[in-house]
Amino acid sequence: MKKKFSNIAGVTLIEILIGIMISVIMMGAMFTSYTVVNNTYSQVTDRAKISSAGRDVVGMIMRDVRNAGYKYFGDNIKQTNAHAPIIITKSGNFNTSCDKIDIVYGDVNYNSSRNPKYQFERYKVTYECKASTIPDKSKPQLGGGGYPPINAFAIYKTKVKWGGSSWSDPATDGNDATYPAQLIVDYVVDLIFNPVDEKGKLINPPPTPTNSNKSLLYKIKTIDIAMTVRSTKDFFRTSKIRNVLSMIDNTRNKSKTDKFLRDTIIVTAHARNLGMQ
Repeated sequence: MKKKFSNIAGVTLIEILIGIMISVIMMGAMFTSYTVVNNTYSQVTDRAKISSAGRDVVGMIMRDVRNAGYKYFGDNIKQTNAHAPIIITKSGNFNTSCDKIDIVYGDVNYNSSRNPKYQFERYKVTYECKASTIPDKSKPQLGGGGYPPINAFAIYKTKVKWGGSSWSDPATDGNDATYPAQLIVDYVVDLIFNPVDEKGKLINPPPTPTNSNKSLLYKIKTIDIAMTVRSTKDFFRTSKIRNVLSMIDNTRNKSKTDKFLRDTIIVTAHARNLGMQ
């Protein structure tokens, strides 16, 4: 006897299509959630990288500022104007340069087979900005090919040794501790150094061995450091005016219209050895 199929359960084509549609909607919602979470994670990661890069460099500068003016007991190197512990050169054009700092300190070289065993040395560390050389591929190519550089600075560090009458060339002095200008960070918007005396007052202009504030050269108590770095790629969705504020000098404030994230690190470095001069 033949069985009737009228009571056998199943799904119709319409039900299958409805199931597929619901699955597509769920997958779309899941993909949207994943995209949002992934973009948020990328932004947090980019922000952390920018902050970390800036703080690493500022920490390096702070350690060198603490060494400024340091000498070993018995140091017999004749002091000259070239050995000024801290010389700050303020930027003359904030759009094409930023502040520069020279830091001088003493060291000693020990060799048990030499007479005298201790040989005193003097070193100078320099931090300065130069125009970045990273090509900006979002801009049209130049006439001769290639892309123009990005609108940012790169910070370079140099370490040289006193040769008796002048600073030696680190490329030829045979000293492993010295080096010519080395890139330490890129994508820099500005770098500012402000010397402050023991009363907490800004020393302006920064003292040098020959200017009007030369008597304050060894009275620098702290150096206020401000460094602004930007993201390597677009961070925000929309382009708008973004302001970069400067320490004290409002004429140094900058306004840029773009999508970059900028982070400013401001710290105070204590020149603890200058009070011992």
